[in-house]
Amino acid sequence: MLHLIDERNFQFNYLYFLDEYHVDGSLEQKLKNEAMRELGEIEDKLEDYGFKVTTRIEFGVPLKEILITEQEEDISIIVIGSHGKSNVEAMLLGSVAEKVIRKCKKPVLVIKR
Repeated sequence: MLHLIDERNFQFNYLYFLDEYHVDGSLEQKLKNEAMRELGEIEDKLEDYGFKVTTRIEFGVPLKEILITEQEEDISIIVIGSHGKSNVEAMLLGSVAEKVIRKCKKPVLVIKR
């Protein structure tokens, strides 16, 4: 399982909302700790069903980190959520799920949220 925290959100916040969370990095650590807790619960459930699970939390640009993880890990499928935006919105805004489908070598299962 891979959880990505989009670093581009922090670049905006650093520029416009400098506060104690950003100066000492505690916001990033708080987000990472919350993700670890939630992923741990999911990992436990999947392992109960017999799945072999590796968990990673990364900061970065989502597509780039997904492509790196695809190369580094022995995965069988990529499962990614989609916000369910229309095709027009996806074309105008860009969609991580759509880019993953085009760029990744492994099979991709998109789940509409």
